[in-house]
Amino acid sequence: MSKYAIEIFYSEDDKGYIAVVPELPGCSAFGETEESALEEVKLAIDLWLKTAKSEGREIPKPQGKDLLNLFLQNNSKSRHHQNKILLRKII
Repeated sequence: MSKYAIEIFYSEDDKGYIAVVPELPGCSAFGETEESALEEVKLAIDLWLKTAKSEGREIPKPQGKDLLNLFLQNNSKSRHHQNKILLRKII
């Protein structure tokens, strides 16, 4: 699977977690837990990529690792623990 950045946040309105893939327009998923939202969005990424390929659409190159490296460079080592949490969300 490609390494796209994933954002996961809690939605009070939906009473659950929403996972979005900013690099893939319209690619998102819902879950009652962060883990279930992550699993669902992995399926959504796969379907998004298959659909784009079958329709001949351009597929963006994943920038997730580049974004993560930039983030890590811009944060101090004292925030190491918080950075590890972000790492979990990059697949």
